[in-house]
Amino acid sequence: MASDPPLRPSPPRPAPQNAQAANAKVPLYPHPHPHPHPHPQAQQPPHAPLAPQLPLRPTLSNFPGVSGAPAAQGGPRLSTRAPEDEGESTRITNVSSLEIELHARRQQVHAYLVVLAGSNLGEMYKLEGPESVVGRAISAQLRLNDDGISRRHCRVLTIGGRVIIEDLGSANGTLVNGEAVQHQELKEGDKIRLGANTMLKFTYQDKLDETFQQQMYDAALRDGLTKAYNKKFFLDRLDTEFAYAKRHKTMLSLVMFDVDHFKKVNDTFGHLAGDAVLVHLARVTHSMIRTEDVAARYGGEEFAVICRGIPLLNAGVVGERLRAAVEQTSFEFQGRRLPVTVSVGIAALPEAQVSTAAGLIGEADEGLYDAKRGGRNRVCIKGL
Repeated sequence: MASDPPLRPSPPRPAPQNAQAANAKVPLYPHPHPHPHPHPQAQQPPHAPLAPQLPLRPTLSNFPGVSGAPAAQGGPRLSTRAPEDEGESTRITNVSSLEIELHARRQQVHAYLVVLAGSNLGEMYKLEGPESVVGRAISAQLRLNDDGISRRHCRVLTIGGRVIIEDLGSANGTLVNGEAVQHQELKEGDKIRLGANTMLKFTYQDKLDETFQQQMYDAALRDGLTKAYNKKFFLDRLDTEFAYAKRHKTMLSLVMFDVDHFKKVNDTFGHLAGDAVLVHLARVTHSMIRTEDVAARYGGEEFAVICRGIPLLNAGVVGERLRAAVEQTSFEFQGRRLPVTVSVGIAALPEAQVSTAAGLIGEADEGLYDAKRGGRNRVCIKGL
């Protein structure tokens, strides 16, 4: 039997350059890069959950070109200066004065009723004094235009810091949170239903809350330029008043007017002058009517006034006073006087033989155009 060939000796390894190299362990799987960095996870034991690695905090040395860091050769240099519009200093609030202001606001909290549903939607009523009567009567402190509400429907009493609502024998009753009541102490957020359509909310508010609510109310229901009621509010209110007048056979008058030759004002003096005329005209109108009347901007340079309980001839007097007041008022813009007059048309129930509020608008509008065709700056009454 042949013997195996003799084994050849392995070539000798090169000697290490020093003792440290001699004792170093050779890794089983060499790193692909010549100078590997130790990985932070390498020190964790096997099967341990990996901790999230947070980014290293940047230093100026990492951003060449930033002030305080070495700039790269030929690279752009970044500026650390804040833009001019960011250079304003922050106003420091004095804590003690803030506490005084908050304490003062808490002392100024008042009770309110806010209309959540009904013809007076969005209106706020501040409960002042020991008693506030709610109803349709002219004498009521909180007058609501809803024919489902009695003339003196209920009253709200303030007694020793408590607010109590009391029904005054109304035809349709007073409901608080869905339950009919005779006497009931009101709590924050209580809902009060009067009649079929009107819903009130009882709430406490300070001056800041009141201002905010009023701004929201004005934004929804008033014309942005003139601050008169807008067309939507006018149409909704006229529908309510018309239905009430028809049902109870009461008087209702509508006064409509617009600015004569308004286009000429815009073309001659500019649209800003035209806007100034409309704003001033709205102020004059409000100074000539009752608190319960509703003045609205119907569209463009046309306005309307709802006069509840006013007969046709009396509405004619209102229209003539308004026309004369506009004619005598000095409308000025940038030092120049603007010639402004109005033409007025008036219609009323029961004289107008119409079945809808839109029909009453049509009658008053026809009177307005009769005034324009008759020479402008005059009043025309339909139905005489």
